Amino acid sequence: MRERFTLGLYVLTDERLSRGRSTVDVVAAAIRGGADAIQLRAKELTTREQLDLGRALRRITRDAGVLFIVNDRADIAVAVDADGVHVGPDDLPPDAARAVVGPARIVGVSAGTVAEALAARDAGADYLGVGAIFGTTTKLDAGAPIGPARIAEIGRRVELPIVGIGGIDAGNVAAVIAAGADGAAVVSAVVAADDVEAAARDLKRRIAEARRAEHRGAGDMRAADTPG
Repeated sequence: MRERFTLGLYVLTDERLSRGRSTVDVVAAAIRGGADAIQLRAKELTTREQLDLGRALRRITRDAGVLFIVNDRADIAVAVDADGVHVGPDDLPPDAARAVVGPARIVGVSAGTVAEALAARDAGADYLGVGAIFGTTTKLDAGAPIGPARIAEIGRRVELPIVGIGGIDAGNVAAVIAAGADGAAVVSAVVAADDVEAAARDLKRRIAEARRAEHRGAGDMRAADTPG
């Protein structure tokens, strides 16, 4: 049985953007800044290199109580005892990924449309990665930006946690949360920052502020609907 999990500030690794810093050091700094989830995304590495890096990241995420997800590679997720795997349209289908990782691990699935989100739900996804919200240069096949409104559109039809992804940074993360996302996935906004820990802390604060504003707004609407 899968335990409840928090998406929150969801940081994806990218050694190409780390400015010469090791991925382990970058992830450790992101966790100190408040990252709730780490995804190992390292398509440029060999299988053995991904395995070694995954084991190192599993140790520090486990020590910190932070969710650890492996991108694409269900086999590596199992080998390093990650919390789960995230798959896209060109990877293993969600049901096949589930067959590899088993019932206790998380399967996240990329979706850009309501139809894709419904298909992912029906195939057993535990959460959706919705994007590219604002466009991105870190994933060349991400497609045109779909905007935060797509998060709300999918959220009305699919009762799964949603993490927005694609071009998210400190200037626009509040719009992602306001649209109904349970988390915000970032790459360059943290990995390429001058101060990784400070960048993560700032994003975590902005996510928390956006959630508080969302709850206040919901409370105001309930009060307005209450007969006087």
